[in-house]
Amino acid sequence: LIGGETAEMPSMYAPGDYDLAGFSVGAVHKDRVLPKNVAAGNVLLGLPSSGIHSNGFSLVRKLVEKANLDYESACPWDMNAETIGDSLLTPTKLYVKCCLPLLQKEMLTGLAHITGGGLLENLPRSLPSNVSAEITGHPPLPNVFSWMKQVSGLDDHEMLRTFNCGIGMVLIVKKDVVDEAKALLRGAGEDVIYDLGILTERQGSEGEQVEMKSDLA
Repeated sequence: LIGGETAEMPSMYAPGDYDLAGFSVGAVHKDRVLPKNVAAGNVLLGLPSSGIHSNGFSLVRKLVEKANLDYESACPWDMNAETIGDSLLTPTKLYVKCCLPLLQKEMLTGLAHITGGGLLENLPRSLPSNVSAEITGHPPLPNVFSWMKQVSGLDDHEMLRTFNCGIGMVLIVKKDVVDEAKALLRGAGEDVIYDLGILTERQGSEGEQVEMKSDLA
């Protein structure tokens, strides 16, 4: 099993309950496996998430309970959702169609899907040890994450290693193809593309490999 098919989900199952999970596996030629030639000077582009994306829900359930709410309560972060439950069930955004054109043109040096562990744990998996990521253009927190931050009392660091915080996918591209990459993404339906940051040479092997240059708003 490759991903979260055996994930622990406290409070979800009563005795005798079980979960049926499925997954798909793709194939790629060895010479096109990513990450590939990731280096200082590469640019980080961020694509927005559609919500919590199925990660961090053990904490989410505790926060809803802490706020004396339930899933039928009016949603405090989204006036367009009828209930908290409706908002939390927003489907996870998929990035296959928008990333395929860039993959086919071999424009990407790396990709990072921001799932459990957030930006701070997922992005380093696509980085060589001699490179760091400077995040200079993280977008403001979407309302759902602002609410989670307020109720939980988590600081920026813990938020960024728990939730996607509004960024669902990070694309790593060479500086000279940034404009073309954005054009392809827009052509595939991505209207919002964040200039998330840049890769720099890493001094030593100590400390965080992802450095936030601004606070989460």
